[in-house]
Amino acid sequence: MPVYEYKALNQKGKSCKGLIDADSEASAHSKLKAAGKYPTSLQETSSRNTDAQSGGLKNLHLFERIKSDEIHIITRQLATLLNAGIPLVNSLASLIEQTVNPALKRILAEIRDAVNEGSTLTNALSQHPKLFSNIYINMVRSGEASGSLDVVLERLADFGEKQKSLQGRLKAALIYPIFMAVIGTGILFFLISYIVPNITRVFTDMERALPLPTRILIFASDMLREYWWLGAILLAGLFFLLRLFLSQESGKRIRDRIKLSMPVTGNVTRKIILTRFASTLGSLLNSGVPLITSLQIVGSIVNNRLVGDVIEEAMEKIQKGNSMSSALESSPWFPPIFIQMVGVGEQSGQLESMLDKVAKTYEREVETAILGMTSLIEPIMITTMGAAVGFVVLSILLPIFEMNQMI
Repeated sequence: MPVYEYKALNQKGKSCKGLIDADSEASAHSKLKAAGKYPTSLQETSSRNTDAQSGGLKNLHLFERIKSDEIHIITRQLATLLNAGIPLVNSLASLIEQTVNPALKRILAEIRDAVNEGSTLTNALSQHPKLFSNIYINMVRSGEASGSLDVVLERLADFGEKQKSLQGRLKAALIYPIFMAVIGTGILFFLISYIVPNITRVFTDMERALPLPTRILIFASDMLREYWWLGAILLAGLFFLLRLFLSQESGKRIRDRIKLSMPVTGNVTRKIILTRFASTLGSLLNSGVPLITSLQIVGSIVNNRLVGDVIEEAMEKIQKGNSMSSALESSPWFPPIFIQMVGVGEQSGQLESMLDKVAKTYEREVETAILGMTSLIEPIMITTMGAAVGFVVLSILLPIFEMNQMI
C-alpha cells in the first residue's frame, strides 16, 4: 500500500502535515477528509527501487534520522505481535500506525508492501542494508526458514540492546576525561597566549639575562601569538596525511595492530573484540545460522583486520575438519581461557550457551577495565596539568626572586 505525504488544513483552519497510507490518491483524500483534514498537497513517497539504490536512506529529509534504538523497539514489537498469532503483514501494518518517525514509517511501509506482494521478510529487509545489518538479515532468514521468526526477532532485540548498552557505558566512562582534557588545554592556551605576555613584558624591559624556564615560556608565548596559524596549518596537514595513510590497507593494518598492542587501551580493545565476537557468534548460532556463515558475519563486524585474518584462517581449518577451539588457539589475540571455554562448549554440545557465558564474562571485564583506565587517566591528567601550570608559575617567579636578591 503506497504511503502519501500530505499538507492539509484542519477544521480550525490551521496547517498540518504528516504521512498516510492508502490504496490510491483518491483514497488518501477520503481518509484525510474523514479525519477532518482538507489536503492542500498530497504526494506519494519514493518507491522501493529508489530507496534500495541507497540502502533505504536516500530520501530521508535533512532532519530525519532513524536511530538504532528505534530499530530495536520495532524489532521487539514485531516479535510480540507475531508471538500473539497476528500475521506478518498485519503486524507490519500495526507498526506503521504506531510509529512516530516519518522516515521509519516510510521504510516500514515499503517492507510491508514487498511482503504483501509475495516477497520474504528477509528480501524486503535486504533492500535497506544501512538500516538492517548482515547479522539482522541472516538471523531473520534463519527464523523464516525454521518457522521461529518471533523467537529470532526477540533475540535480535536483546542482542541490539546489549550492544547499545555496552557502547553507552564506554562513552559515559570517557566523557569526563575528554571534557577535562579539552577544558585544561583551553585554559593553558589562554594563559600562555594572553596572560603570560602581559606579565613577562616587565622582565623583557629590564634587559637582563632571564632564567632558562622564563625564556622558554616567553618563546612559547610569542610563537603561539604570532604563528598560531602556522600551527593550525601543520595540524591540518598532519591530519590529512594521517587520513590518507589510514585509507590504505597497510595503514589500516598498522592502526589495528597499534590498537591491540597499546599498553593500557590495548587490553580494553581486545576484551571488547572478544565480547563482540562471543555475543554475535552465540546469537547467530542460537538462531540456526550455520557456523561458517556465522564466522563470516562475525569477521566483518569485529572492526579489526588482524582479528579478521585469524577468523578467516579458522574458517579454513574448520572446513578441513578441525574444531573451532583448535582453529583459534594459535592466535595471540584469543587468550587460553577463551579457547578452553569454547572447547568445553564444543565437547558438551552447548557451544551457544558457552559463548553467551564468555560474552557476559568479558563484558564485566570490559567494565572493570574501563573503570580502571579512567581512574588512571584522571590522576595522569591532573599531574600533567599541574606540571604545566607549575612550570608557568615557576617561570614567572624566578626573575622576581633574582630581583629580590639584587635588592
